[in-house]
Amino acid sequence: MIPVLITVAFLAGMIVRRIGLPPMVGFLLAGFALNSAGVVAPPDLEGIADFGVTLLLFTIGLKLKVKTLASPEVWAGTTIHMLGTTATIATSVLAFGWLGIPLFNELNIQSALVLGFALSFSSTVFAAKSFEQRAELATRHATAAIGILIMQDVIAVVFLTVSSGKTPSVWAFALLALPLLRPLMKSLMIRVGHGELLLLFGFVMTFAGYGLFDSLGLKGDLGAIAFGMLMAGSPKADEISKVLFGFKDLFLVAFFLSIGLSENISLGAIGAALLLLPFVVLKAAGYFGILCGFRLRARPAFLAGLGLANFSEFGLIVGSVAVSSGWLAGEWLVAIAVLVALSFVIAAPLNAFPYVLFDKISGRLKRMERRSLLPEDAPISCGTPDAVVFGMGRVGSGVYDWLTREKGLEVIGVDSCPEAVDAHCKTGRQVVLGDGTDQGFWERVDLEARPRMVFIATQDFRATHRIADRLLSFNSKATVTALVHHSDQAEKLREMGIRPVYDLYQEAGTAFAEEGWETLGSAPPVPGPA
Repeated sequence: MIPVLITVAFLAGMIVRRIGLPPMVGFLLAGFALNSAGVVAPPDLEGIADFGVTLLLFTIGLKLKVKTLASPEVWAGTTIHMLGTTATIATSVLAFGWLGIPLFNELNIQSALVLGFALSFSSTVFAAKSFEQRAELATRHATAAIGILIMQDVIAVVFLTVSSGKTPSVWAFALLALPLLRPLMKSLMIRVGHGELLLLFGFVMTFAGYGLFDSLGLKGDLGAIAFGMLMAGSPKADEISKVLFGFKDLFLVAFFLSIGLSENISLGAIGAALLLLPFVVLKAAGYFGILCGFRLRARPAFLAGLGLANFSEFGLIVGSVAVSSGWLAGEWLVAIAVLVALSFVIAAPLNAFPYVLFDKISGRLKRMERRSLLPEDAPISCGTPDAVVFGMGRVGSGVYDWLTREKGLEVIGVDSCPEAVDAHCKTGRQVVLGDGTDQGFWERVDLEARPRMVFIATQDFRATHRIADRLLSFNSKATVTALVHHSDQAEKLREMGIRPVYDLYQEAGTAFAEEGWETLGSAPPVPGPA
């Protein structure tokens, strides 16, 4: 049965991708179609789906910094938005009930508040996947949104604990000492090396974090995030994330299928879901207003709000608890499932083209900006460099050093990782914190003279493509060169006018052969065995 489900999901994903929607929408629709055809979800599907979500959260933790959660816009913004959303939706559904609308007329104040609380959560899976597909996980808006989602997970732990009547183990306080394990984990990551052992290490850490928190009466998913955060900032963190990338995506297909296969759809549930669907706009507007109030610029506030606009699969968990406790009728589970799915379908195309949408209404949105912005949103002054290098990893650092040492040029490096920027600045390199994929970076950058040369040395082609696109719109006469890993990627950049484009592996092979020929080509042949 699993191979059949994967095949149907693949075909549906291909179809929706052809019309410009993310494949996840196809996977979701495939689940509903299979459910309508009478297909029953196999017992193993839910376990695979749960592991996919847990693995995603672990990889998010690998990129998350603790200081992100300490930001007022994260912890205070989350609290304000959840309280406001819960109250607004609860009031609205009670009004629907007063009008005699089916399902809503069965609600009381307690059940309305529970329903509003369930719908105040945003989908971690959807938001993280949307940011990841646009290569934006390191951007200002993505880090703010992911931080809000983590805070929602913390609130979810409290709710599940209180509603289940179970109290976390007294040993749960010992988890506060987890940061002490950070040096040990970093050492262990170095010892496992690369390849399959590193892959298994990622799986083991995911299971360990989930199992430890679950055994202490806490939400296991929170443990997966926590263990990922313990390794964030390590040189091996990015490598583990890349190794787990394909497995995570495969398991998440099961998650989207399981939503569609979970419940039978009824007309009453569909009607209730359609009435609640406009609150997607309210959620997005609420996040935008709150984040602007905490001094974010309009663009990152808008993009974060758009990523958080959908309803969450956690609403089904809250609904299940409410049904088992007698707070909601069983049909509300179906309504919430349909609502979550519809919110994905609505939010997916909006998150596929967010910059186009922002540009159309940017004039009105920018009126919401505060006069005093956060330090990380302040203008960036780069002076008059001869060259700019985007992506200060090993390749980018080599480019920077060669240009400054061999050619004596004034060079500026740009990187989106604060720790990497600090490390480069300590060595004397001029590196600024910024993300070239974000249009907001180009709005803040102040280059007194356009650089003669730009080198794009990022590891992710999606980021490379977006930086090139933003750069050319900022300075159409710039001389740009970029690094790619595949020939088809090189062709896409050449079509944009980027030349020269260097295929990393092909160029490395050529250089390796040339270097070897200079040493070995003129050497006398080694005599064979007598």
